[in-house]
Amino acid sequence: MSADTVQTARREPELSPEQEAILHRPELLRCIQCGTCSASCPTAYAMDYTPRRIIAALRAGQLDKVLRSNTPWLCASCYYCTVRCPAEIQFTDLMYELKRMAVRRGLHPSGSPAFYQAMVSTVDRHGRSAETELMIRYYLGRLNPIGLIKLAPFGIKMMLRGRFPLLPHRIKGRKDLERMLDHIAHGREA
Repeated sequence: MSADTVQTARREPELSPEQEAILHRPELLRCIQCGTCSASCPTAYAMDYTPRRIIAALRAGQLDKVLRSNTPWLCASCYYCTVRCPAEIQFTDLMYELKRMAVRRGLHPSGSPAFYQAMVSTVDRHGRSAETELMIRYYLGRLNPIGLIKLAPFGIKMMLRGRFPLLPHRIKGRKDLERMLDHIAHGREA
């Protein structure tokens, strides 16, 4: 059995054009598996598969495995992976695509929609992510205050280093952002 046959055998049958487009992204082939993305990711420690392993799984045709993982949902959208990638892979944008595809296919880990709802709520209120409020909303929304308590030491360290503000900062022009998001949500141009 040739290497091509082995590779084909692992691929999922009957992929849609959208799924094929994800699996055959030219940038995935540029990845040299250096691990810079995973080392840069502030949430990699909590992911099922690190960013480097996500790219390896996609290259191996394991889209279903990737869509069922918590990795796209834990992406902090900080763009550290993208900025530091020597192959200039737009990893954060890929995470958004994977997230949208997982929702459409109903393949997401439990709790992911709760995190998404908490994130949307904080962005609606402040015009940007407010990490402290986001974590509080997420854990209390899932009725898991113990999880919140377990994260407290990490949160305190982040606050002491100035990486996790206690009070959120609102952006200027929140109403403009709200109008733009409303137009996007309803399929209209801004």
